[in-house]
Amino acid sequence: MNNLPDLEAWAIFAKVAETGSFARAAAELSLSQGTVSKAITRLEARVKSMLFHRTSRSMTLTDHGAVALEFANKILEEGLAVEAELTEQSANLRGQVRVAAPMSFGLSHVAPALPGFMARYPEVALDIDFSDALVDLVERRFDLAIRIAKLSDSSLLARRLCTVRILLVGSPSYFKEHGRPKHPRDLAVHRALQYAYSPSGGNWRFRHPQHGEFTQTMFAPLRVNNAEALVPALHAGLGLALQPEFLAWQDIQSGKLESAFDDWEVEPIALHLVTPPGRRRPARVQALIDYFCDHFVQKPWARDVGSTEPRVRASALATEPTAK
Repeated sequence: MNNLPDLEAWAIFAKVAETGSFARAAAELSLSQGTVSKAITRLEARVKSMLFHRTSRSMTLTDHGAVALEFANKILEEGLAVEAELTEQSANLRGQVRVAAPMSFGLSHVAPALPGFMARYPEVALDIDFSDALVDLVERRFDLAIRIAKLSDSSLLARRLCTVRILLVGSPSYFKEHGRPKHPRDLAVHRALQYAYSPSGGNWRFRHPQHGEFTQTMFAPLRVNNAEALVPALHAGLGLALQPEFLAWQDIQSGKLESAFDDWEVEPIALHLVTPPGRRRPARVQALIDYFCDHFVQKPWARDVGSTEPRVRASALATEPTAK
């Protein structure tokens, strides 16, 4: 016998007991009378007891049926309460939202954005996991992930917010001591500060609209799994690094870092909001998605998709995410 309870049959049993009729129960449940009859027969076989006294004119509960009805009603009450609670949480802005975010971007840009959302939606509890590891959203039960990469095809749903340039940067003191490279081949005599999760590894690839592509293998005295950890070595003039503009922008504005040969482009990355399969989301999750969209597209380093120019305004995003 199946060890799981036949919850459907118990629900049908409770409705039959309430209405006193297979036909009326079938009508209220939008089922056929045969389906209702089979459910009761199935349930009686499982409990090895008759649940109803049946005659041509009436149907009453047996003693076992009366005991069973009390428990069946409790099961239904609990089920309805769970459904009501989940429905309310889905429709209203309360409950937990679990978010996965990359470490550097998360600490420098996601964390500062959270107080505004928390003040706006005080009954939403945020659980943020900062990690550069690529987590499985379904297995780890995340509602949302922020990913800055070229996404591979998957069953996940992604909303692409903007592109982010990758810049070759160094400190003024480094360029003064070692010279400023004008072509990727010049990097052969320079030192690389390397991000471990870079898709190209130690081979730095550049593209020029007229001169095509060029790849230079770099010597890296420092390799880290968090791009923000390269910043102190950059400031100290110990090497060059390929850094996302969201991480280097403020230092470039202040003069702590400078970019080199901007006419050569590294393949840009993109900022995505990624959700598990299925388009129905609780209102609290959608509210956080909308909040992040409005917040991040206004940043000075955010570029329109397919453009190298900064955004001049926060543009409206498509309401339907793109399947990835």
